Amino acid sequence: MSETAPKSRMRAPARRATITAAALKIFAGKGYHATSLAEIAAAAGVARTVLYDHFPSKRVLLLAVMQEQNTALVEYVGARITGSGAPHDRMRSTIDAYFGFAQSRPEARKLLFDRTDEDDPEIRVVRQGIRESRAQAVTALLSGDMRSVGVDPDEPVAEAMVELIITGLDGVAQWWDRHPQVPRAVLVEGAMRLLWTGLGNAG
Repeated sequence: MSETAPKSRMRAPARRATITAAALKIFAGKGYHATSLAEIAAAAGVARTVLYDHFPSKRVLLLAVMQEQNTALVEYVGARITGSGAPHDRMRSTIDAYFGFAQSRPEARKLLFDRTDEDDPEIRVVRQGIRESRAQAVTALLSGDMRSVGVDPDEPVAEAMVELIITGLDGVAQWWDRHPQVPRAVLVEGAMRLLWTGLGNAG
């Protein structure tokens, strides 16, 4: 008589990853208020009690997903910033990396930059903290290049300049979402002409 092998149970880290992946897609698509934990649990294929084992509330789950995706973004782009090659080549590679992130992980980009309708004081504080930590991380990664052009990375203006670059590139990514027929290479070239050459030297 043959025995049926017991069905293997998903380990906790894998189950958590499944939940956050489902939450990312739904939060990005519907927003915080329109999303329910029951809907996320169903999409993840777990019982609500299992979801609560990992995330005691919808707020905690949203914050975890935002932190997770922000870390992924900084690592994704940071690898290009600190890569080999001349500063000009690394800048092009970094711009291309951001657009690559926006193209391959649209829900993450939308949740991090577009979805700010939570109307929850704690979420707003954490979202602002994520934004500032992202700018600080990228400023640190760019510190060598900043010094080479006479900008002190420890001055507040350095972080402001990085914020301008980040929000500018994301503005282009949002435009690209409305004009998906434009090739990514064209966007990279356009951003390079503005960020590296500058409008004053474009002619």
